[in-house]
Amino acid sequence: MHKPLIALYQPDIPGNTGAILRLGACMGLGIHIIGPAGFDLSDRALKRAGMDYIEMAALTRHDGWEEFEEWRISQGLRLVLMTTRSDISYTDETAQTFNVRDVVLFGRETVGVPDRVHAAADLRLTIPMAEGRRSLNLAMSVAMVAGEINRRFGL
Repeated sequence: MHKPLIALYQPDIPGNTGAILRLGACMGLGIHIIGPAGFDLSDRALKRAGMDYIEMAALTRHDGWEEFEEWRISQGLRLVLMTTRSDISYTDETAQTFNVRDVVLFGRETVGVPDRVHAAADLRLTIPMAEGRRSLNLAMSVAMVAGEINRRFGL
């Protein structure tokens, strides 16, 4: 069975990216990284962050936003952006939040995504948090969404 894909927009922290690649390998999720990243994306650097799981990860790299968008549109995939600027929870069953033709995009740890990327999203979802909190760690956010994807689509 196909499942939504996970995409990281210009990630900043190698440890988070390595943890997400390990998560993707263990949960059967494809991971796309949209560059440029804020760190060396060489196999050696990623291997150090993701240990031996990197070889098992279904990793696709895109040199930039335009390349990623061209690929996504050519594949007929819907872009679902995880953002604090949404009122729709990622667990909302009535919002038809995820389908097998989705790429679920997470922004940079430091600044999220630029307005043009936000505008390109077909659907914007959020992880509800306590009042006055800004955001969760990127790897934790991806893990929460990956858990929901696997709950809905199976491992």
